[in-house]
Amino acid sequence: MSNIILAQAAGGSQSQGILIMIVYIAIFGAIMYFMIFRPQKKEQNRLKSMLADLAVGDCILTNSGFYGIVIDIQDDTVIVEFGNNKNCRIPMQKAAIAQVEKADAE
Repeated sequence: MSNIILAQAAGGSQSQGILIMIVYIAIFGAIMYFMIFRPQKKEQNRLKSMLADLAVGDCILTNSGFYGIVIDIQDDTVIVEFGNNKNCRIPMQKAAIAQVEKADAE
């Protein structure tokens, strides 16, 4: 009789341990979502909206650190004029743009 009671008590603590482990995994998943995935998604949305609002004449900063003025916009590429030399126009991908300053903000 005492063996049956001990077996039931051991089985109950094992199921309780599994339940606690599931709760810890859920909490860890929520922490991962709010600290890693959500900020990354916000940044992707910010970059997408920034590139959608890109217009000719905007001052941009590239990922490599160069400042330039947008001369022409095509599907996935833009033509950017760098420096005071008006002959330095380089086509580049939109994905290489890190920051945009609107021309009418000046």
